[in-house]
Amino acid sequence: MGQLCCLVCAGQAAAGQFTPPQGCTLTMTVQQRSCTVAQHYTCAADAPGDQWVAYFTPQGLVHLARIDAETRWMESTDVVAGITDRLEPQARDHASLRTLLAAGRDDFDFWTISDDGERLNHVGRDELTGTAVIDGMTLDTTRFGLMTYAENGTLLIARSGSQYVSRETGRFYGGVETATDWQGETETTDDTPVRFIRPGQPGFASTVPDYGCNAQMVGDPSGGRA
Repeated sequence: MGQLCCLVCAGQAAAGQFTPPQGCTLTMTVQQRSCTVAQHYTCAADAPGDQWVAYFTPQGLVHLARIDAETRWMESTDVVAGITDRLEPQARDHASLRTLLAAGRDDFDFWTISDDGERLNHVGRDELTGTAVIDGMTLDTTRFGLMTYAENGTLLIARSGSQYVSRETGRFYGGVETATDWQGETETTDDTPVRFIRPGQPGFASTVPDYGCNAQMVGDPSGGRA
């Protein structure tokens, strides 16, 4: 929770510009179609390969997450609700970016636990489908399916859609996704990246979304990914 406090303080100190926590380095700002902007950063105190992302909407910081070198969901915080989910160490099949890039498909079956004690089981797959170039960055395109179950086995949400993977940055970026919850409510969102902004380029560190704010409602800005 210390990381979150640093983020909130930084946002209050410089509205519209993101400053990562002390000991961390902002590496990229990504403007997405879904009226969200993502701030990607790394921290010296973390394990090698770990990466953080902070998602902003016009209302401010809404989501904060950390992945490891295999893109496993190490921790994910819904800032609005104040709930953090963390990866349980033991899994039937952890997600693996290395397997996906080498074999073209990765299946996973793992658990997360929230700080209020809720355990969730995430089962699914990622498959490579081709390549695309967005704002000068070459990306692998993927197709995914993800089922999230309660501890008693009840299906809570089913997601499917497309995403992007960068071999350069070692992480997923959102795409077009359809999610259906246990009540049968369905929502389609488009978190496709539009601009990859690097240090020194116009718009780097900006927390103001530039795309899609008048065209669609904002869904999960993490695209189902931490």
